[in-house]
Amino acid sequence: MKGFPACLEDLKAQGHTLVGCFPLYPPLELLHSFGLTPVVLWGMREDITSLALSDRHLQPYACGVARCLSELVISRGHELLDALFMYNACDTLRNLPEILQAALIRDGRELPLFRMHIPAVPLERPYAASYLKDRIRLLVRELEAFTGRPFSQERFLKSVSLYSRRRRLCGELEKAAAEGRFNFADCAGIILAGSRMPVEDHIAALESSIQSAGGRDGGGERPGVMLSGILPPPMILLETLEHFGLRVAANDIAALKRSYAYQPAETGDPETYYEDFYRNHYPCTTILPSADRRVDTIRRIVRERDVKGFIFIGEKFCEYEYFEIPEMEKMLRKEGVQVLQLEMSMDDILNLDAYRTRIEAFSEMLCQGRQCKEA
Repeated sequence: MKGFPACLEDLKAQGHTLVGCFPLYPPLELLHSFGLTPVVLWGMREDITSLALSDRHLQPYACGVARCLSELVISRGHELLDALFMYNACDTLRNLPEILQAALIRDGRELPLFRMHIPAVPLERPYAASYLKDRIRLLVRELEAFTGRPFSQERFLKSVSLYSRRRRLCGELEKAAAEGRFNFADCAGIILAGSRMPVEDHIAALESSIQSAGGRDGGGERPGVMLSGILPPPMILLETLEHFGLRVAANDIAALKRSYAYQPAETGDPETYYEDFYRNHYPCTTILPSADRRVDTIRRIVRERDVKGFIFIGEKFCEYEYFEIPEMEKMLRKEGVQVLQLEMSMDDILNLDAYRTRIEAFSEMLCQGRQCKEA
């Protein structure tokens, strides 16, 4: 599969107007309805080989997600992207737009920037929901000015239907992997590829993969594990999980499950749609009001999927994820679930042997003497 920059080059050559988005849950449908192609700038650590430019502007203890997207935007944003979109999340990403814009202006490469603020309090509070709707209306006006096209409820509803279909297909493919009918490493790769391709192409890729999963052996006897974290581990470690006899029965990865788990009711009204989308989003530390529901949500999934092990893939310096791990681990131990914590940084993808050893030991513990390894 092509790397992130190469995929963007291809899209530009095909005439797409690309909007680089961050963090993970931007209003994709709204951008698409204006004829734009949103690409989510997330999880590029295997494609970015140097952080020389981003490290001039970010502290070395910023997470790899922020450093990679900064490197791409500063070095090649002017040639690969037509605009940027961002909303507030963690402390690092919340302050990133000004940093990126300053770097681009200095080099004479400024990009149009669209911003939206999601309230950091529950949307059940009337003033919070009203504020979010006002931000959506403002974003619509800005997109109208940028594209020269008036907003269309009909076009928006068509875009909503496309992204709704994509989310359903992502869930179906994940289910096939959970049942052992599809390799989870391949499943994750196909789903993550959606961040760098048009939604129509992603739907076709998902449908093809689901069709190919139909007749495979389930392999349900292997111990089921649940993965959690902002990003999945490198693909070679996902393959290692299955090599050592584990089955990914569920995932709580922000770039995977959290991105497609909830689908709002389809409507042509963006204010209603995005209030629903952010109010009822699958719990994620990057959407602060939803984080209170995470422990109960994971407890429910662990029970439903008969999870025996929980693997947390921590992105180094991502404090929001680490804050809740002690409480999460306490709950999981009570549920009889074993926990493995892995911490990943930018440099770790060059030396993964230690992680392979820890995964093998975790597998042996879960298998309890049974022969679980794949042939």
